[in-house]
Amino acid sequence: MDYRKTVIDKLKEVDSIKDIDIESILEIPKDSSMGDFSFPCFRLASVFRKSPDAIANEIAAVIKTDLNIKKIEVVKGYLNFFINKSKMMEETFEKIFSLKERYGFSYIGEKKNVIVEFSSPNIAKPFHIGHLCSTVIGNSLANIYEALGYHVIKVNHLGDWGTQFGKLMVAYENWGDDEKLKEEPIKELLRIYVKFHDEAEENPSLEEQARYRFKLLEDGCEKETQLWEYFRTMSLKEFEKIYRRLNISFDSYAGEQFYSDKMPEVISLLEEKGLLVDSQNAKVVNLDDYDMPPCLIVKSDGASIYATRDIAAAIYRVRNYHFDKNLYIVGTPQALHFKQFFKVLELMGYPWSSDCRHIGFGLVKFKDKKLATRKGDVINLEEVLDESVARTLDIMKQSASEVDDYTKTSEIVGIGAIIFTFLKKTRERDLIFSWEDTLNFEGETGPYVQYSYSRAKSILRKANFNENTPYDCDYLKEEVEIDLLSKLSKFGEMILEAAKRDEPSVIARYAVNISQTFNSFYNANRVIVEDKNVMNARLNLVYAFSIVIKNALALLGIEVVEIM
Repeated sequence: MDYRKTVIDKLKEVDSIKDIDIESILEIPKDSSMGDFSFPCFRLASVFRKSPDAIANEIAAVIKTDLNIKKIEVVKGYLNFFINKSKMMEETFEKIFSLKERYGFSYIGEKKNVIVEFSSPNIAKPFHIGHLCSTVIGNSLANIYEALGYHVIKVNHLGDWGTQFGKLMVAYENWGDDEKLKEEPIKELLRIYVKFHDEAEENPSLEEQARYRFKLLEDGCEKETQLWEYFRTMSLKEFEKIYRRLNISFDSYAGEQFYSDKMPEVISLLEEKGLLVDSQNAKVVNLDDYDMPPCLIVKSDGASIYATRDIAAAIYRVRNYHFDKNLYIVGTPQALHFKQFFKVLELMGYPWSSDCRHIGFGLVKFKDKKLATRKGDVINLEEVLDESVARTLDIMKQSASEVDDYTKTSEIVGIGAIIFTFLKKTRERDLIFSWEDTLNFEGETGPYVQYSYSRAKSILRKANFNENTPYDCDYLKEEVEIDLLSKLSKFGEMILEAAKRDEPSVIARYAVNISQTFNSFYNANRVIVEDKNVMNARLNLVYAFSIVIKNALALLGIEVVEIM
């Protein structure tokens, strides 16, 4: 039974609100005592010129309870719906046990394509902790959309083009060390990149040389092309190490360079539309009418710019993938860039421009350090992952854990802890990273959620539980038991909400919530008891929880372990 749909259908029976977008207004209360679903009437106050409370009472007077809806209450402008718990419990168990790893998933996105562009590190620069936001948010959103039946195309739009490659070529020829480059390519490339900027402060002509070398690269000159290919190949090998540890893969590594031969068409189309104008020897699209600065298309030296490549990429993607959504997982500081180039697409007459969305996220702060590649002051992501795994290993050994394989378990839990830390916050908020918060096994953390799963599996092992063990919902009478199963029944709703908001934190917070409720249940009630009927009902509840929490963590890109 889809209880959300049941409530929506009930509300649509009310003539005065049947044409309102009820689905977008309906909420799930944070406090379960306020019902299973809630319909706030505040937006309707200006429409009906009545108080939200009066509107809620009028709606409640029309709607009737039935076998599915047990009670309806009006509380301070909210219309709260309480579903029939007994029926809900029975149906929830049935769904979880029949669908297992597919529980909560749906097919609403069937035959629709979603492009998720994420990670997108810069070639020849370290994969630092700041890149992790885009990487794990994008991967989680890809998982969420796949869970809803969409065909997802995961794109790693590599930063493999631009003036920085001219800088690297100049730096390499002046200060490069071939032996070091072979041993530690990223480290050596970063060293000479920093060296370039230090030297350019004293010798500004180096910047001009760099721009010239990049122009030669754009023109396809053999020497520059070979150097560029070498930098790219070495960088990708380093990046792949990180992606393997995070268990992330991509369908496309088409970066900025891939679209370099597609930019002349963009310029031609803009000229045909009369959108391209000259400005200080550069070519721009004027956006004064939209309260935005002009969108730079071609620089004064004739070189391309980000917007040109992004427009070319969007046109390529709609032609080749026929996307329904095209998501860009990029930090909020780039919001203006996306507004500009989305507006240019709209002015070019592309109706699908509205299907392109910038999914922004906040900054990462690690103590008092800033992440600035030009000065080399970066926090290397691989080092952070290594430290998280090492700290996790120490914690487990100190707690006398009965883990069979400490190396494998600490890798899964340590990396899961980092991923969860980056996903549990609302994505647009800045993150202050600390080890105390990340590896706290008692807080709202990845280790806490992972441990809740392993605790559930431990109970099932101790009881020699068989998934065919019969149960009777009537023996689950405690409030916390009903509350846990009620929350498990809403997993599908959480996936829909996460997709609607493009917000993985919805799933992360849900994982914490059901883990807290599970632990409250476990601490208040013995599972293995003499009464077989009670024990079997509770064991099945534990089993149901283990399935749902594993599914939730999978959407976040986090693995589970049986023993911690």
